[in-house]
Amino acid sequence: MTVLVDRHLRGYVVLFQGTLSAESWLDLVPIRFVMFEEVNLADDSSDRAVWKLAQKNND
Repeated sequence: MTVLVDRHLRGYVVLFQGTLSAESWLDLVPIRFVMFEEVNLADDSSDRAVWKLAQKNND
C-alpha cells in the first residue's frame, strides 16, 4: 500500500512509521509513505491533481 503524504503531515508520518515498525505492523501490511515532492506534485496541488495521480498509478 502506498500512502501519499503532504508537507503538513511529514512529522506525523515519521512518528507513525516508527510506531508501525516497532510494533511489527510493517511485516503484516507493507505500507510505503510517499511525499508530494517524490512524485513531482507541488505542495499546493489541487485535489483533482492528486486524484489524477493516484488513479494513474493505481496504488
